[in-house]
Amino acid sequence: MNITELAEGVIAGDRRMLARAITLVESRRKDHRRDAAELLGLLAASGRQALRIGLSGTPGVGKSTFIESFGMMLTGQGLRVAVLAVDPSSARSGGSILGDKTRMDRLSRAPGAFIRPSPSQSQLGGVARRTRDAVTVCEAAGFDVVLIETVGVGQSETMVAQMSDIFLLLLAPAGGDELQGVKRGIMEIADMILINKADGELKSAAQRTCADYAGALRLLRKRPQDPEGYPRALTVSAMEERGLNEVWDQIGRLVEWRRANGHWDRTRRQQATSWFHDEVRVGVLARLDEDPQIQAAMTDLAEQVGRGTLAVSAAAERILDRLRRGG
Repeated sequence: MNITELAEGVIAGDRRMLARAITLVESRRKDHRRDAAELLGLLAASGRQALRIGLSGTPGVGKSTFIESFGMMLTGQGLRVAVLAVDPSSARSGGSILGDKTRMDRLSRAPGAFIRPSPSQSQLGGVARRTRDAVTVCEAAGFDVVLIETVGVGQSETMVAQMSDIFLLLLAPAGGDELQGVKRGIMEIADMILINKADGELKSAAQRTCADYAGALRLLRKRPQDPEGYPRALTVSAMEERGLNEVWDQIGRLVEWRRANGHWDRTRRQQATSWFHDEVRVGVLARLDEDPQIQAAMTDLAEQVGRGTLAVSAAAERILDRLRRGG
């Protein structure tokens, strides 16, 4: 398909064109990468922006249930919502289940919603290799909110914060020593900690957990992009759809404050710069895979390292020297 026609279809809101565009930007084929770069350039010219909300959480915390309930609330208010859900890929086969559309049955049928599951392809950071490009495509398609769901939670899952405006961390109550259950690093980048499943027998436990995290957040160093009282901890029940309006209200207040104080634009510029540096690094690594002479040298050096006759750092320096000399 003509790339210009594809871009025009995406900007016009054609869902089939949107799906084809995301498939193109996620492709690893060399010819597709060239087409994807052209497409992204055309889409960037639209100047459209969406509110990017990253969401992470421990397995079983109810991320899909929360996203469905939250997304239904937003579409009920007339907003268009895109969900980019990343499923973990098998380290053995490379396959992914991609079952988010099944888990979000109501939202997948909502007229104002679009759900796109993608494999992580063993990419660290909790997001797929091309999730950032998929966000750009969804923004150009005119979505008001883009929800980015990561594969899990941990020190390596913080990459989603580098492509989102608001980062939500979902936790479950009564999980033992809650404050030890999440690393400090991810707490420091979270804009809100949401204690899910605050219903039934777990309601009181959720309130206690929320109070624990609220106290812990007050001990963290204040960030310049936050007004007084942020980040904060809240209780929600995705199953009973309680607390969702408060979460949306708090997100709106935080976004408004950041826009008014220049943090929104500054963060967007920093993110774009970070993406650029990442693309350069990936391009350098791609050269290692594409150059047969470098691959042969790496195989030989790897054997020496494995036998213990060559230090790892020395072997790596030899490859870097070849790159500096242009092969």
